[in-house]
Amino acid sequence: MSGPALVRTVLGDVDPASLGVVDAHDHLFLRTPRLPGQEMDSASAAEAELRAFATAGGGALAQWTPVGLGRRADLLPMLSRVTGVHLIAATGLHQAAHYAPEFLDRLLPRLARRFIADLTEGIHGSNGLVRAGMIKVAGGFHRLDPHARQVFTAAAEAHHLTGAPIGVHLELGTGAPETLDLLCTELGVPADRVILGHLNRAPDTRTHLRAAEAGAYLAFDGPSRAHHPTDWRLLDCLAALAEAGHADRLLIGGDTTTAAARATSGEGPGLPYLPGVLRPRIERELGADTAKSCFETNPARAFAITRPA
Repeated sequence: MSGPALVRTVLGDVDPASLGVVDAHDHLFLRTPRLPGQEMDSASAAEAELRAFATAGGGALAQWTPVGLGRRADLLPMLSRVTGVHLIAATGLHQAAHYAPEFLDRLLPRLARRFIADLTEGIHGSNGLVRAGMIKVAGGFHRLDPHARQVFTAAAEAHHLTGAPIGVHLELGTGAPETLDLLCTELGVPADRVILGHLNRAPDTRTHLRAAEAGAYLAFDGPSRAHHPTDWRLLDCLAALAEAGHADRLLIGGDTTTAAARATSGEGPGLPYLPGVLRPRIERELGADTAKSCFETNPARAFAITRPA
């Protein structure tokens, strides 16, 4: 038996229908050696960006920043309260290249326990505990290396215990079949608990259709300043999937990964672009029903957790 579906935000569990327009993949805070000098660590900048997002019609945002990359989970409740935007925090782990070897040596032997603790007990911070609402993992370019397989296995264990969805960074949009084979076929995670990210970066419609037919959610994160050459493919990818009957699998995120990409303190387009510009464009090109599915109906299901009765 299971209880009603919910979404675990940093201020507590909420009815999925209350999220409104959702940015399904973004970052308010991020710090990684892969992006030196481009750290996102300013609370005031994050607040300004969230306020602009809310003014443009945004209601909720999933921050995919995982363990060890400056996710600042302790600041998220305050930011949610002052802006009125629902925030979903992530546990999980990125590719090995984002971490010092000694950090991974300490963490990997207890990885599943860390994920489960973040989801059930909370992430420790200076302002108390904040529970994560999703698990973020990452594959490699067209492959899953041993590090990824270890992280995916721990994520699957945490999912089975908590019901939390798993968001997957697909490197340059590749590796969706391998990801679903491991998570779903080998590790038993239901496909509709998997969110495949960055798919517009490899606009392979056949692969997209296979993933949608399997039941996974497909997250197209554009526009992203770091990957803007793929933006022009976004609408065509969405149209192909919607025309094939898979509008119910689509999610949209911005994936803001550098301070320069913020709208309020950088060169943009930033968080407000999704509700203010991209959503109306999708509505105009693909119809109101598809836009509502991408930004409201689908993320309400994709980020839901079914709690034990």
